[in-house]
Amino acid sequence: MAEYRPGGRGVRAALIRVACRVFVRTTLAWWPLRGPLSRLMPVVDLVMRPVPRLRATEMRRVDGGTWRGELVAPRGGADATHGALLYLHGGAFVFCGLATHRRVVERLALRTGLPVLSVDYRQLPEGGLDASLADATDAFRWLTARGTDAGSIVCLGDSAGGHLAFAVALETRRAGLGRPAGVVGLSPWLDFASDAQQAHPNARRDVFIPARRLARVGRLCTGTPKGAAIDPLRSPVNADLSGFPPVLIQCAEDEVLRHDAELMAERLAAAGVPHTLQVWQGQVHAFPVLAHALPESRAALDEIAGFVSGVLGTRRTPQPGAA
Repeated sequence: MAEYRPGGRGVRAALIRVACRVFVRTTLAWWPLRGPLSRLMPVVDLVMRPVPRLRATEMRRVDGGTWRGELVAPRGGADATHGALLYLHGGAFVFCGLATHRRVVERLALRTGLPVLSVDYRQLPEGGLDASLADATDAFRWLTARGTDAGSIVCLGDSAGGHLAFAVALETRRAGLGRPAGVVGLSPWLDFASDAQQAHPNARRDVFIPARRLARVGRLCTGTPKGAAIDPLRSPVNADLSGFPPVLIQCAEDEVLRHDAELMAERLAAAGVPHTLQVWQGQVHAFPVLAHALPESRAALDEIAGFVSGVLGTRRTPQPGAA
């Protein structure tokens, strides 16, 4: 049963919805996924790099070989042996990175009092889904190699990163690396079978994602030829979820990936996995990332911090500057 969060009627939320409808959805609908222009996708992250960091946090750069990362913690440090967050950014496996998601990562560190490893994993055209998952799993391994128990790590991500958060929890079990403490998906893209999404009423309402592009991106990142069906097992909703860690899913009421969130909630319930699905009114896709701009996004991060505290069995101690 979904928990509904009313709101999103303020001026800021309305302006963000309009901006997404006019600029983001239009760009995502027509920007080429192959060819010279597709190589400009990293510019999105480059543009965000000058944004100043929050003074209440500190950052250490991580070189994982095929991936890069930033380990962000409250200033003065945080003991990773007490737990850590593994953050996987969204961007449809084609754009965004450490800079675009810096502010949400910083606020998560401050709200939880824990270090957060933000991962810049390989994306198209450099690598497909297998490369992305390999990097995300190796980042999980990096945390455990430095003293954080697998059972004290919470995997979370938005959109495509939400897909990876679920996929990492499945992969670590398969590889014998241990089970994470929990998984958080922010508007996670969990089902590559895009027919259901395109038929969903939110395919017309979503101001952010053009539903018709999902099939194309899904085929590219999984290496599926045009006209062929994507292997259902590439979608976390079709995995064996028995023994999966507790889950929190947040999505917007009118976004097309609400389909994925609700389907995953159904599958988790069938597998007996503790989970919470929150459906937030008046918001856009992956809205918690916008915590620097929206009070509803900050409230969503508070919910995440509460979930993290619950699965780790720790007392939540927000740090100064978490607002």
